[in-house]
Amino acid sequence: MNNQQLFENIRKKGSFLCVGLDTDIKKIPQFLLDTTDPMFAFNKEIIDATAKYTIAYKPNLAFYESEGLEGWRSLEKTVHYLRENYPDIFLIADAKRGDIGNTSSMYARAFFEKLKFDAITVAPYMGEDSVKPFLAYEGKRVVLLALTSNKGAFDFQFIADNSGEKLFEKVIRTSLNWGNEENMMYVVGATKAEELADIRKIIPNHFLLVPGVGAQGGSLQEVAKYGLNKQCGLLVNSSRAIIYASNGPDFAQKAAESAKETRDEMIELLRNNSHTTSFF
Repeated sequence: MNNQQLFENIRKKGSFLCVGLDTDIKKIPQFLLDTTDPMFAFNKEIIDATAKYTIAYKPNLAFYESEGLEGWRSLEKTVHYLRENYPDIFLIADAKRGDIGNTSSMYARAFFEKLKFDAITVAPYMGEDSVKPFLAYEGKRVVLLALTSNKGAFDFQFIADNSGEKLFEKVIRTSLNWGNEENMMYVVGATKAEELADIRKIIPNHFLLVPGVGAQGGSLQEVAKYGLNKQCGLLVNSSRAIIYASNGPDFAQKAAESAKETRDEMIELLRNNSHTTSFF
């Protein structure tokens, strides 16, 4: 899915919402535990309830890996279900991979060839040769970790060199030599929204994946204010606030209500932003 296709879907739905499928077997409604595949049963209901309000889904691999082989099967079934029933959805593997080139090649094969994801989150610490194998796949994307939403981001990401350039800024500038606007996106946490204005000076046209809205306290209004560009350029992720809006029999309905509320807010933000007023 190229930028234009992603943009058209955003305009069609009036949404730049990404729903994080952080499916925790200990948090899903108890009655689903009686099904043959509780994680997939939960995901299916969430997807069917929220797909009309969202542009992307982002399964967090840790939640599936924690359940061993059964978790991987649930993930595979979830991806297949999305591909069969919602082919316009952009699908991100929140895997945070990144290793020496040979190993990254195997990760790329797993997530792009076997599991059919559109994109994968990648850690940049090991440099260009750890990222390039993912970029070798036509039509697929790297979502590079640039500025994360967690408290520990301040341990390293804000370290500045003698010229005042922060480490996360160095990561972004350096990585511009590796890929392009069609095959690279960047993670920028919503809790660091004030940094988006400067980040947009470096990468005005790239799409950004923005986690941290909702349960982590990030402001959607601030993200939109500093991060929107002429093609929207944002995928804002919300996980717990949507998928765990209820843990009762009405969990899917409540998830839909939460997703719709976020989508409706996004429509207004797109309408009122100077970059995106021509969307509608």
